[in-house]
Amino acid sequence: MKNPKNILITGASSGIGEEVAKQYAAPGITLAITGRNKKRLEAVKGALQAKGARVIAKVLDVTGQKAMETFIREVDKIAPLDLVIANAGVGVQAGDFKSLDQAAKFTITVNVFGVFNTIHPALEIFEGRRCGQIAIVSSLAGCIGLPGSPIYSASKNAVRAYGEALRAVYQGKGIEINVICPGWVRSRITDRNEYSMPFFMEVDKAAAIIIRGLAKNQARISFPLPMAALIKTMTILPISLALKILGRITMRGRA
Repeated sequence: MKNPKNILITGASSGIGEEVAKQYAAPGITLAITGRNKKRLEAVKGALQAKGARVIAKVLDVTGQKAMETFIREVDKIAPLDLVIANAGVGVQAGDFKSLDQAAKFTITVNVFGVFNTIHPALEIFEGRRCGQIAIVSSLAGCIGLPGSPIYSASKNAVRAYGEALRAVYQGKGIEINVICPGWVRSRITDRNEYSMPFFMEVDKAAAIIIRGLAKNQARISFPLPMAALIKTMTILPISLALKILGRITMRGRA
């Protein structure tokens, strides 16, 4: 969608969500932003207001289905939404939980059900108007299982497939669905990574690519291009060979 005026972004207190919000911010733009950290969210709100945007900020966890639906509908009454970006996500480390099972459940709850809780209320609203745009932030890790990130890859694969299937469902119905597949981009998640991150990208460049892709209604917005090309190549190789190559690439530089 070109020139959306009323935009909702989850996970906007840092990383890609924060930077996309800042690049959209301008007079005449309403930005509804959520995040779990009040201090960071308030700082982002101030930065957006300084650029002339109207801002609705709420400390909110995307795993709360009812709370998310209520917030989205309340925002839409104030400023009828044009674009909803389901950006909130987590990338946990092995030591963050006592067990792999706990880590898996947490990651899936946030990265998959958090997306559902964001886009389903928006879809109902947009269906009534027969217009609107929904962007789901997946990852290049959702295109093939990355060694070292099995849970994260699984969660991002789920929302990538879901978003691409929804695009087909809503084709010709006035609703645009886009899937965003970043590689490694500077964020609080990548700051913690202890392995090599080839073709690493700064967040301002990533946000600009996303905004251009959404304006063009690209089905899948993948970047950086060298990493996207590498992943695409890996998907056509025998899987055992592809995983061996990816393992060698990402294990380089491990602390």
